Amino acid sequence: QVQLVESGGGSVQTGGSLRLSCTASIEAYCMAWFRQAPGNEREGVARIYPNGRSTDYGDSVKGRFTISRDKDKTTFYLQMNSLKPEDTAMYYCAATRWCIPSRMVSSDFGYWGQGTQVTVSS
Repeated sequence: QVQLVESGGGSVQTGGSLRLSCTASIEAYCMAWFRQAPGNEREGVARIYPNGRSTDYGDSVKGRFTISRDKDKTTFYLQMNSLKPEDTAMYYCAATRWCIPSRMVSSDFGYWGQGTQVTVSS
């Protein structure tokens, strides 16, 4: 079965940067980052297709976050720059066999990591 392990969360000040990593037990899946803050729904942050080139971003992070994956396609990353307090959330990596191009929703992803906390202070 697909197993995901994420790391790289922490506490930073507004304007700081973090890089999250996720290692998967299988290559070439559709992979994504989601986040969830207390009281909020889980929202899609970024997604990268099995080809390692096509990407999607949530509107709130566009221009600040970048998703990428290693050449071997088993590890992928979320580079987060210009962090804001509203980025504070638990961040999860996720995988599914197929990307559905028209949407990025949690129900499409069957494999999840345990989460890593990101806290951005003023």
